[in-house]
Amino acid sequence: MLPNSEGRKVPEVAFRVRRDGGWDETSTEKVFKGRTVVAFALPGAYTPTCSSAHLPRYNELAPTFRKLGVDDVVCISVNDPFVMAEWQKDQHAPNVTFLPDGNGEFSRGMGMLVDKSDLNFGARSWRYSMLVKDGVIEKMFIEPEKDGDPYEVSDADTMLHYLAPKAQAPEPALVFAKRGCPFCARAKQLLRERGIVFEEVTLGEGITTSALRAVSGKSTAPQVFIGGRLVGGAEELEKYFAERERKAA
Repeated sequence: MLPNSEGRKVPEVAFRVRRDGGWDETSTEKVFKGRTVVAFALPGAYTPTCSSAHLPRYNELAPTFRKLGVDDVVCISVNDPFVMAEWQKDQHAPNVTFLPDGNGEFSRGMGMLVDKSDLNFGARSWRYSMLVKDGVIEKMFIEPEKDGDPYEVSDADTMLHYLAPKAQAPEPALVFAKRGCPFCARAKQLLRERGIVFEEVTLGEGITTSALRAVSGKSTAPQVFIGGRLVGGAEELEKYFAERERKAA
């Protein structure tokens, strides 16, 4: 049975990382000491659930976590530093700190190193998440021990509900934009100022104005969608936020 380490300190481990094309080193002390950290561990970079759901949602909710007093959101995987650095670029996940546990030392210290030789993975981390305050684990969400790759309790929304049961997760946002467009830049800045993580679709790079017209009824950029609903351009987005903030006052 995998151990629940609530009330214990995180293992003391040094991590070799790639930064700006060179080698650097960090440690659990630097990451966790004197800080409130949400950490989640997963079986491997580039794997389906990790890439499509686990990591993206933590990256999306990281600004919300920070508003609730979290200093950092950390992803841990038994992968080498090169793989983790490239995966972060590929996933466009700047809001998450990646810790490559290449030798499995941290995962072993947590009691979470498991044998996935049946998948030709070797030793990997079990999937879990935890809230760590000043190096001490306050809460853990450990996936149930069953066949396959369960993903039921270590997700970002479960962690958000633990931190703030009444908090509402921000709705997903999508921006259709053109390069060099000042109105597009304004719309994206408005979203960033409110901590809203968004996906950007650049017109002219495989996406035509015909496609934009098909989904929005408009042919001008930007066009912003929030929560599956069309808001419109930068001016409409400003009005949208002004109205929402007026109602919240």
